[in-house]
Amino acid sequence: MLILSLDTSSPAGSFALLRDGNVLSERVSTDQKLYSASVLRETKELLDGAHISLEQIDLFAVDAGPGSFTGLRVGLATVKGWAEVFGKPGVAVSGLEALATQAGPSLEAGSLVAAVMDARRGQIFGSLFLAGNGWGLLERIGEEVVATADEFFEFVHGNLAGRGLVIACASPELIELAIGPAMDRQGLEGRAVAVVSSALAPVIGKLGYAKALRGEAVDALHLDANYIRRSDAEMNWRTG
Repeated sequence: MLILSLDTSSPAGSFALLRDGNVLSERVSTDQKLYSASVLRETKELLDGAHISLEQIDLFAVDAGPGSFTGLRVGLATVKGWAEVFGKPGVAVSGLEALATQAGPSLEAGSLVAAVMDARRGQIFGSLFLAGNGWGLLERIGEEVVATADEFFEFVHGNLAGRGLVIACASPELIELAIGPAMDRQGLEGRAVAVVSSALAPVIGKLGYAKALRGEAVDALHLDANYIRRSDAEMNWRTG
């Protein structure tokens, strides 16, 4: 199965081509332009380099969020368009799950993985997962949230129950300025912190493949994002 995966949730956008669970090629966007102006060119160059056409893709996988509202919309709209035109299924994958999955293989089954990313405005996006017995086998505990670091790690602390814990984050500066101090205040000092890759497309593709095998792929109509936080325009309209 050929899989094309996109992550346009952050400025460090990435794209990957996979065959089943194996990455054939990948690229990280260095273009400072809006994704709407670069995503098609980036994917074309990725596919051309592998001598693969869009028509040959069997499954599209896309980062469903959380992240940049505009970036997520561009990635989702692009994948929905391809899925519709070529009649192929798609999978929307959580970016937080992609972060957590990178740290998960080193954990024993039953341990916890807390994935965290910067949400700006003094908040973080966070999600807590229970590690299974194998790659990509994570069970989410509760919902993905936008909260202060203290609020999120209070939730993490309340779910420990004596289990192992690792924090997965792609931003060392966020670890230093927000995550570390909040962990200390919540009694989680000394817990392992894994700095994982911010280039999520390869992991998005692998998770997309695993989810497709479990029957979780959908058609273009049912692909959707998980923004968590509403856009500025929507919030301003509702409060104006």
